[in-house]
Amino acid sequence: MGSTQEGGGVYTNAYHDTDSPGSSLRHRETHCSRDAGAVEEGDWKAIQMARSNTRRLWCVAVIGAVACFLLGVLIGALSRSSRSNKEAPSSENPSNKRAQLVSEMKAENIRTFLRNFTQLPHLAGTEQNLILAKQIQAQWKEFGLHSVDLVHYDVLLSYPNETRPNYISITDEHGSEIFNTSLFEPPPQGYENFTNMVPPYNAFSAQGEPEGDLVYVNYARTEDFFQLERDIGINCTGKIVIARYGKIFRGNKVKNAMNAGAIGIILFSDPADYCAPGVEPYPKGWNLPGGGAQRGNVLNLNGAGDPLTPGYPAKEYTFRYKADEGAGLPSIPVHPIGYHDAEKLLRNMGGAAPPDMTWKGNLNVSYNIGPGFIGAFSTRKVKMHVHTNNKVTRIYNVIGTIRGSVEPDRYIILGGHRDSWVFGGIDPTTGAAVLHEIARSFGNLVKEGWTPRRTIIFASWDAEEFGLLGSTEWAEEKAKVLQDRGVAYINTDSAIEGNYTLRVDCTPLLYNLVYELTKEIASPDEDFKGRSLYESWLKKSPSPENKDLPRINKLGSGSDFEAYFQRLGIAAGRARYTKNSKTDKYSNYPVYHTVYETFELVERFYDPTFKKHLAVAQLRGGLVYELANSRIIPFNAQDYGEALKSYADSIYKIAQKYQKQLLQYGVSFESLFSAVGNFTRTSIEFHKRLEQLDMNKIIDLRIMNDQLMFLERAFVDPLGLPGRKFYR
Repeated sequence: MGSTQEGGGVYTNAYHDTDSPGSSLRHRETHCSRDAGAVEEGDWKAIQMARSNTRRLWCVAVIGAVACFLLGVLIGALSRSSRSNKEAPSSENPSNKRAQLVSEMKAENIRTFLRNFTQLPHLAGTEQNLILAKQIQAQWKEFGLHSVDLVHYDVLLSYPNETRPNYISITDEHGSEIFNTSLFEPPPQGYENFTNMVPPYNAFSAQGEPEGDLVYVNYARTEDFFQLERDIGINCTGKIVIARYGKIFRGNKVKNAMNAGAIGIILFSDPADYCAPGVEPYPKGWNLPGGGAQRGNVLNLNGAGDPLTPGYPAKEYTFRYKADEGAGLPSIPVHPIGYHDAEKLLRNMGGAAPPDMTWKGNLNVSYNIGPGFIGAFSTRKVKMHVHTNNKVTRIYNVIGTIRGSVEPDRYIILGGHRDSWVFGGIDPTTGAAVLHEIARSFGNLVKEGWTPRRTIIFASWDAEEFGLLGSTEWAEEKAKVLQDRGVAYINTDSAIEGNYTLRVDCTPLLYNLVYELTKEIASPDEDFKGRSLYESWLKKSPSPENKDLPRINKLGSGSDFEAYFQRLGIAAGRARYTKNSKTDKYSNYPVYHTVYETFELVERFYDPTFKKHLAVAQLRGGLVYELANSRIIPFNAQDYGEALKSYADSIYKIAQKYQKQLLQYGVSFESLFSAVGNFTRTSIEFHKRLEQLDMNKIIDLRIMNDQLMFLERAFVDPLGLPGRKFYR
């Protein structure tokens, strides 16, 4: 308050100039009486009494107003508590809404969605992929999601030159080309008339036409290059190297070749890694034909997202590097070929024999190392012709939301990518079709008036194949909000990569929930009719650490959960059907990232009834339901403690091979095991408190849920791993 206030300035100043409010008021009253000059003593007492009564009335009025306000707040809180308590039975009883959600899902719907989504190629950045995004947006709105938006980013993508195709040639001493690799894959039956199928290429390859001697480098792993130099004395500087796909990410093969001094690298799929014994090539079987070549990006992003805006969303306002300065871009040409062409390149290789049998694949060649060719072919060279263009292109995520009714500021994200190299019959569209059916089933619940406790976000990501770009850009744009509000991320990439058993990769926080849900889902396996998914999973894939539980793998990277789990520290998981890892030694599935990934491949060879798709949909949908609707977030911190102990034990076991070095450098595991012990004891105490929690105390419930939600974040290192700052 100040003296310039109109009508009360004198009294206000007097209030500040005296020791107490009482003395100031008496001072003002005396001053007024003297000025009036005609007030008698009795009248003066009456005036004082009247003013005193007025003050009491004002006090009563103020106290009453405050009481009414507090009463209103209390009534509001109690009404919210009452609403929350009324929702509890529905959200915690697995026999009602979750059962309805799971029974709502239909295998035939997933089949229809897969057929529809794979009719045309839909490469990221193309018109067809935008059309598909708009179709999904419209259908999610019809399904009943509260809101569905297209969210765009402008990222660096990479495409073959339409007028100068990529290929590999063998040249003679005059520089004439005497052999060229195929420009295109032979199209699968029924797809001969498609004109918009991108030919095999490695996205983000450097342009160039290097020529030189060829060196075979096995899988192009670090140890392969070490073995070449140490055991055989071969230096790859100035050479073109050829490597088979498998074992490590293709971008790491390129990085290793660059570090070894190679001027180019050719990649091929060896039958030893991409063909199952006794199975015909597609279309008679599900093996890779000799002309099939695996597409794929060769970036070394290390979680950075768009190469031109690493760490920041690729929006109009963001600073960008120049196109040739982007993060993770290779500096040498890269190109993939089929194994028929690879056999022709390797057939006349000279030099030393392979160091050991692990260097030999299943081609009818010696797998000699080189460099160069032998005998009459010794003057011949290999030349690469790579003219791939990188350009900034707009991509579109589809983001759908069902808003939570009790905790709308807590998010469960179910996301998977939509873009594919060609038709995407397995990767990613089996996952996209499952996501679509889950969204439809949740939408039906919403139409009946149901809303989840927490907000559910459905995401159809774009440009995953180019380096997880769509999902990472959205995570970068929403990072602050997601770190504060993200409860869990469930990935919905390919729903199948084989048809033998379930495979789950997730944070230990989700172990218990996954086990419980799979016990309530019917196994789709013919030899387990009438039994649960848990039982078939346990029988076919028991845990190496505990044979009484099914195997759950640690989350690595390579799909859209990466930014959410590895960077933001949001609990995450993924589930799909896979091959028999004990007997099936081929990498992934044979026709991975080729033109032969069609709807017919899935329907004929992998899941004719689509029951395996349905089981995956029910598990993914069940995870989302429980995470979004359980009053207490269904995380188990005790499982995390046990997992940490298992990790520490395995590291310690390996370290025992290096006792001399451990003693020499004073390395001790005491602090590690002490920390794991402290964490384990604390997690046990936490769950004891959780069992005693009064569910009617809304604030206490929120506090405990927040502790569960932020537990994964406790392991985040804000500086990131050395040299990989986005893996935190």
